[in-house]
Amino acid sequence: MMKNDVLFTPTKLGTHVLKNRIVMPPLTRSRSTQPNNIPNELMAKYYTQRASAGFMITEGTQIEPRGQGYAWTPGIYSDEQVEGWKKVTKSVHDAGGIIFAQLWHVGRVSHTSLQPGGAAPVAPSAILADNVKVFIETAPGEGALADPSMPRELSTAEIKELVTLYAQAAKNAMQAGFDGVELHCANGYLVNQFISEHSNKRSDEYGGSLENRLRFLKEITQAVADEVGKENVGVRFAPLFSSTDDVRVYLGLVEDNPHETYIEAIKTIENIGIGYLSLAEADWDNAPDLPDAFYQDVRNTFTGTIMYAGKYSVEKAKHILNLGYGDIFGFGRPFIANPDLPARIKHDWTFNEVDPATMYGGTEVGYADYAEYIA
Repeated sequence: MMKNDVLFTPTKLGTHVLKNRIVMPPLTRSRSTQPNNIPNELMAKYYTQRASAGFMITEGTQIEPRGQGYAWTPGIYSDEQVEGWKKVTKSVHDAGGIIFAQLWHVGRVSHTSLQPGGAAPVAPSAILADNVKVFIETAPGEGALADPSMPRELSTAEIKELVTLYAQAAKNAMQAGFDGVELHCANGYLVNQFISEHSNKRSDEYGGSLENRLRFLKEITQAVADEVGKENVGVRFAPLFSSTDDVRVYLGLVEDNPHETYIEAIKTIENIGIGYLSLAEADWDNAPDLPDAFYQDVRNTFTGTIMYAGKYSVEKAKHILNLGYGDIFGFGRPFIANPDLPARIKHDWTFNEVDPATMYGGTEVGYADYAEYIA
């Protein structure tokens, strides 16, 4: 057995059998066709190049026009977008890959220039997102970082409408040929804004107690599971246990009791019976691991497949797998620069380095032109 073969033992994910435990996690790349944020042939090429992953999750894909917080990210709410995604899923499936769509709504992490009619972004409460930038188009094909705009508070009726929009986006994803969907409930975006005591100051059924702050998560997860089958649903959280300056990466949403908050959130989705849980760990240099007691409680609480990501090395993935805490592992930046990443891991080949200048927006350069390893 080669030293990395433990990551190549097959494992189940809902109704799927994954050929390895190496996952391409969601990675914003902002290459959709404009106008109208339509997936395209270049995106199909990019994902197909990486189809040797155990499975892939798309970049965050907004469920409605108000859900966009960054220029040129794709959507999953229009017929044109569904047709565009069909090119991606067919090409990936032809290459033997499995691909889920990540359903995304940024909530308050947006700018009026990205909102329909230049309106204010929507959020659980009218509290400005700080310590974060959005990315706006300043001219055709050109963009710049900007501060988020002040959001407005959603009405109770509008929240219930959003639950329906999530279900419709999930239905659209399956019509586009995806194998399943992941709900983006992490990194300070809309669902995370409802969960957090710092961004949710509501006094209705969606605010106040932890149970109420988890209600939106519960309702959208149930609605999506009812639409596409619970085994075809994943949920992503980003539990953060540090209050250092690096919290800016996660928009400052560090709960007073993150252990309790996220174990209760995991209980909520466990009761629905979804296929997998994805936990994004802090990914800055020298970031601390999650507490061991948290890893253990996650495993004891959730009976489906558990995925970890966040600047994971091969060695860390093997360590967490051997401890029994996780089942599959996301490798983000390595997958950007190494379309053949599983082969490189299996054979212990060197990795290409990521070009940070071509991460967001642009052409094939730094996107679909990274070379495979030549032995």
